[in-house]
Amino acid sequence: MSAASAPLPAAGYRPPPDARAAASVLFLRDGESGRGPLEVLMLRRAEREGDLRSGAAVFPGGVLDARDREAHAFCVGPSDAEVTARLGLAEGGLDYLVAAAREAFEEVGLLLALPAGDGPHDHEALFPWRARLNDGEVSIAEFCAAHRLKLDLTGLVYYSHWLTPPGVPKRFDTRFFATRAPAGQRAVADLGEALELMWLAPAAALDPARELKLLPVTRRTLQELARHRDAEGALAEARARAQVPLTMPRRAFAAKGGLRIVLPDELPYAEIGRLDPEGRADVHADIVAGRAVRLSPHVIRVTAPNPGPMTGPGTNSYLVGAGDTWTCIDPGPAIDAHVRRLVEVVREQGAAARLERILVTHTHRDHSPAAAPLAVASGAPVLGRRAAFPEWQDESFAPTQELGGGERLVLAPGVTLRAIHTPGHASNHLCYLLEEEKTLFTGDHVMQGSTVVINPPDGDMAAYLHALEALLGEDLEWLAPGHGFLVADPHGVLRALIAHRLRREAKVVAALQRQAAPAAARTLVPAVYDDVPSALHGMAERSLLAHLIKLEGDGRASRDDDGRWRWLA
Repeated sequence: MSAASAPLPAAGYRPPPDARAAASVLFLRDGESGRGPLEVLMLRRAEREGDLRSGAAVFPGGVLDARDREAHAFCVGPSDAEVTARLGLAEGGLDYLVAAAREAFEEVGLLLALPAGDGPHDHEALFPWRARLNDGEVSIAEFCAAHRLKLDLTGLVYYSHWLTPPGVPKRFDTRFFATRAPAGQRAVADLGEALELMWLAPAAALDPARELKLLPVTRRTLQELARHRDAEGALAEARARAQVPLTMPRRAFAAKGGLRIVLPDELPYAEIGRLDPEGRADVHADIVAGRAVRLSPHVIRVTAPNPGPMTGPGTNSYLVGAGDTWTCIDPGPAIDAHVRRLVEVVREQGAAARLERILVTHTHRDHSPAAAPLAVASGAPVLGRRAAFPEWQDESFAPTQELGGGERLVLAPGVTLRAIHTPGHASNHLCYLLEEEKTLFTGDHVMQGSTVVINPPDGDMAAYLHALEALLGEDLEWLAPGHGFLVADPHGVLRALIAHRLRREAKVVAALQRQAAPAAARTLVPAVYDDVPSALHGMAERSLLAHLIKLEGDGRASRDDDGRWRWLA
């Protein structure tokens, strides 16, 4: 999921019962002189045994105090109703701003407050109250009343919302706010929660040479801040956000051992959430060849050992079925070890388990060549379509049964696959819909995290777009791609792919319109694929040709006898 794939909390959101509500502040400044690059205030937390945040470099903040609500009468800025609506909460939005101001004063000595009367106030003279606030001896409301202060919350901008992963001993539901550092104030560590304070440029904080211990939320926030040259740029971007998504990392096993934190815009995130919603941290964040991953009671994924630039971690073979009856979708490349592993995984499903059929999405050489040896090993028939153009195809493919699309295959009670003809990437491309689970096995029609090459003559851009649009009419909840992890939000993914291809088409049109004379397709590649590394321009030229052929079919472009293209006004 991209960062945008983080869910938006529904209005009336309440923190989960096992998470403590918290608030944190990003104090920003333009260098110590006010004229330098953007800097953010960070603190190094105290070392505490058993605390995952021990020794970490973080932003000031902490949990809400029930008495923070008593300080509403001492606040200047948005109302409780306004903040509650902005944060999408059921109630008590202003409590988060109060907590942010209180924690900032307690930990780093920056006081977001105005004197009730005229004239300046000496905030450092109030430092003895920091320990009393931190110990709960007094409330922030009592502090404000004693010193005739008003908490100045006008400059706090809602920045982000993070929820600690499920399954950890301490969970926090934290709202982050950004603001300019108050003028004329000096940040001073409390030497309790904060052992050291650092004003750092985000890039400097991220520099491995500094050896800061950074939590995932801190690292991601620094990466976002690093895009901005000054405080106003960062604050303006935060103010412009119509909604702030909830970001909840998840934990999973790493291939190199140990647990790793996975963020919502990382490829394994959705699959981890499906397989481990409770946070047991017993699923994997990496695809390893030969590993049998049970994706549902009826689906097992086994990935072939053929990783590469065009195949990602390898080609996925899916075993779909129940009990003793199983079907293989995309047997993959003809690698003996992979064929043996598929046979082995089927046998692991029971003493009488058998492979009843082999389905192929298309006949590119990383998807279908293992069909023949797997058929020999299992006795199962092969179903699929032959390609209209044999170039770059698996020439050994000889289906027992040719599929046209629309066939419904009952694999077992409650396990039904429907074949859907989805030409474009390949003329013979089929997707298979597991109707009961609303899961679409997409082959290469929809990839995870990338787009596919449309390579004429077998590849057809017009057919590809039409097939994508047709899938929008299907009831889908998950995509199971030929390479990578399970993909959530199928319709959002399909719409994004269509929009991406149309944006690329618009760049092709603009490039053609700029040509004073007919041009070869390869001369248009640098302009149309200026966002793609030049090493990939050779493959990009194939998809560019597919766009040009589509425009020709639409009557918007034409080519001469030498294969040069021009725009038809």
